[in-house]
Amino acid sequence: MKHITSKDGTPIACWHSGHGEALLLVHGTASDHGAWNPLIPFLEPHFSVWTLDRRGRGHSGDNSDYSLHHEAEDIVAVIQAIGGKVHLLGHSFGGLCALEAALLTKNIASLMLYEPPLSLAGSGWSAKLDQEMQTLLNTGHNEAALLLFFRDVLNTSKQDLIELQASPNWSTRVAIAPSVHRELQAVDNYSFNAGINCVDLAVQRLYSTPTLLLLGSDSPKRRHRIAETLHNILPNSQLVLLNGQQHSAVRIAPLLLASKVIKFVHKQ
Repeated sequence: MKHITSKDGTPIACWHSGHGEALLLVHGTASDHGAWNPLIPFLEPHFSVWTLDRRGRGHSGDNSDYSLHHEAEDIVAVIQAIGGKVHLLGHSFGGLCALEAALLTKNIASLMLYEPPLSLAGSGWSAKLDQEMQTLLNTGHNEAALLLFFRDVLNTSKQDLIELQASPNWSTRVAIAPSVHRELQAVDNYSFNAGINCVDLAVQRLYSTPTLLLLGSDSPKRRHRIAETLHNILPNSQLVLLNGQQHSAVRIAPLLLASKVIKFVHKQ
């Protein structure tokens, strides 16, 4: 493990394994770098794999001035420390952070987004859920707040919830539950402004970046609308279905997900 200092001074913890072209993995909400453990063994023979703990969890620091922009700056700091061009894969909220990071650096060789939660198709969040989660967190009921997130926002099945609660990292997820709330608020307030007629140079660079949009074939309709909208906006994008999957292929079908990533990168 090593720490890389982000632009605002926050230390970001990183891990590295494997050999080959650099691939940085950015985890989603209610998790840390360990979320990628099922996938990494399939990637290490092909890539120099980097993972990180996003700010506010695990071995990384935090800052009271939270924003999605700071999250993107964290990713850019890690990319700069790796050096050269880096392939970037983000899952869920990590995909949203990766998308924003792509507007801040020239050193992204390819961008892979697995169901980023853009609010352009409805975030699934509401004032009622916001208040309920805030109350649970304020009264120390972290686990109940986390279950609310998985059940009512991600629409996680009962069987998947049982498996999640039985997993070794459930206690870690519970400990970082307060970070879930601020990320859901960030999604609800987010606006993807890189419209097709935008002439901003950073956006134009994003348009030219090879982009893989990963989508579970069985995911809710709003996730399909998000992926299709991004595919229509980003000229150099491919939309690939993970057959029989929803939002959790990192954990449930790591070989399938890894095969899509390897195939896409090797075509660049």
